[in-house]
Amino acid sequence: MDDELETPEDRRPGLGRGETPFESIEGAYEYVGLLAEAIAEAKALIQEDIMEAGGQGGDRRVQALRIVAFKLEKLGGHVTTSRRILNDLRTLRRLLMDERRSL
Repeated sequence: MDDELETPEDRRPGLGRGETPFESIEGAYEYVGLLAEAIAEAKALIQEDIMEAGGQGGDRRVQALRIVAFKLEKLGGHVTTSRRILNDLRTLRRLLMDERRSL
């Protein structure tokens, strides 16, 4: 009998036992890239909704959708910055690993 308790991470679809999308810098980089794509899609949909709501005269709805668009823009900026940082970390790790191999 296995004495280990199952954690929520173990029950995630597509991940093996104990695996997370952030086990490596590459995994985190890929995950953040997918998040950036999802944000871009959401922004496009919100822009369409703003156009539709504006044509229907829903001022409050348009205002709310503009706030959503603004928040998505901010989130997109943070995700882009995070992706750049992860890329820098990947580059630095490669540099350090090559130095270690040459010793």
